Amino acid sequence: MSGTTALLVLEDGRIFRGEVFGAAGTGLGEAVFATGMSGYQETLTDPSYHRQIVVQTAPQIGNTGWNDEDDESARIQVAGYVVRDPSRIASNWRSRRSLGDALREQGVVGVAGIDTRALVRHLRERGAMRAGVFSGDALAADDELVERVRDSPQMAGSDLYGAVTTREPYVVQATVAKRFTVAAIDVGIKSNTPRMLAARGIETHVLPADTTIEQIEELGVDGVFLSNGPGDPATADGPVALTRQVLERRIPLFGICFGNQILGRALGRGTYKMRYGHRGINIPVIEHETGRVAITSQNHGFAVVGEAGERFDTPFGPAVITHTCSNDGTVEGMRALEVPAFSVQYHPEAAAGPHDAADLFDRFVDLMGEATGRGRHRLYDPPPGVAPPAEPAPEPEQSVVEPAVAPDVESPVVPVAPGTAPAVEPDVADAPWVEPLAPRVPGPAAAPVPEVVAPPVPEPGAPVPDAVDQPPMPADPASLAAPLPAPMQAPMQAPIPAPLPAPLSDEPTRPIPLDTVRLAAQNATPDPAVGDDAPSDGDWFATRSEDDPPEGERPGPTDGGPR
Repeated sequence: MSGTTALLVLEDGRIFRGEVFGAAGTGLGEAVFATGMSGYQETLTDPSYHRQIVVQTAPQIGNTGWNDEDDESARIQVAGYVVRDPSRIASNWRSRRSLGDALREQGVVGVAGIDTRALVRHLRERGAMRAGVFSGDALAADDELVERVRDSPQMAGSDLYGAVTTREPYVVQATVAKRFTVAAIDVGIKSNTPRMLAARGIETHVLPADTTIEQIEELGVDGVFLSNGPGDPATADGPVALTRQVLERRIPLFGICFGNQILGRALGRGTYKMRYGHRGINIPVIEHETGRVAITSQNHGFAVVGEAGERFDTPFGPAVITHTCSNDGTVEGMRALEVPAFSVQYHPEAAAGPHDAADLFDRFVDLMGEATGRGRHRLYDPPPGVAPPAEPAPEPEQSVVEPAVAPDVESPVVPVAPGTAPAVEPDVADAPWVEPLAPRVPGPAAAPVPEVVAPPVPEPGAPVPDAVDQPPMPADPASLAAPLPAPMQAPMQAPIPAPLPAPLSDEPTRPIPLDTVRLAAQNATPDPAVGDDAPSDGDWFATRSEDDPPEGERPGPTDGGPR
């Protein structure tokens, strides 16, 4: 085989052949497909994908390269990567290397050039299954590679959160005024989660998965966060026991993804492995209390047992299933009714989007505010111990005095000279108008308008009467020569239009016959600069050979020629 050959081998014996993409070697894990068309860097570094071989359904991957800002953990987490068409160039202002270079640097094996459509259809029909990517020195006979895949551990029953949890606690400070302190139990936390909390004034203490309740109480936290993570939740007995202790102490709790399954187990619910899971950034979720639908980012192959809107009893009081997936009815969220705890199966912290569910962090802040008596969360709430900004003093109300109107006294009428405004007292002019309660006193009646009578229409043929009603002409003719007012003394200077050119002749314009044009073109003197053999401008359209069709029969647009 060629040194660039790579194979994807499934546990049911099907083999897909392609080319090496990334590092060469062996990668064993569970083959799953992700439907996101963007955000591949966040997908590859998400600890929830630990020990999984991710198949991208989008045909071309790697267009924006690899940057140093979007990693969700310290390294690439997938066991293998499968794409159809890797981008040949990386085009983005933040890119520092290509996707292939990032895979090679971190030793992640991949395969490209296979029919990902056929592969995804196969996984949808048969379900997610164990698989292996083989290239380079790891290549062997097909039967041998299939056996190596079947000897690898299954995802069901795998305890994987211990492989991705932090070894030492660390703190992410609030980026705005501090409001609360939260203990985040790291069973595979993504980097964007503490950033989302920090933007809401939360100081986050990221703790290992084996943290005890005593260590949490020593921190004096206001809430506990259960992160996302990989593996089978049925193996997470330690985090489940810790969650029950948190609920007993009524510490506000919020869980996502793997944390939703941990809370479900703590409330007495079971979990199960899904056929091929939810992995993508366009999965719809219904919140049954409000009817709101959110488009969410998800990555899980296990789910909590339950039905939409189901209420169930727990050791901590009743609880309810609050969210389900509109595609298949999978449980996507729950809430305890007597203890401050809720969770969702999807990712409100999705850095690559969508961001429909980002308000869940605000609900967590509200929950802590209600539990601690610090009020509900608002965007501009001041932190505890800080006085709110002083509000501007209200403007004094203006007292409005009703005008006193005597019912039996008529209002005096003050004559006003024409062209002048009536005098108004200053205090009356500045006061707003208020309709008086008493009826207005009518003033003196207005003078009647004289009726305009049209002159009689003379009978046909009757003599026209003299204009006796017109004013007479002035007797002194000198009064006609009186000077005009100043604005009327300057005459108007209207532009004088240019005269039109005189016609060449009195005869109407006639079209020049085509034969005359041809004759003129044939008898034209040749241009010495061009030569006798070069046709003149007129020759191109006026000269016609004997083979030309007669006038009116030339081909037009309908038969291929110009008109």
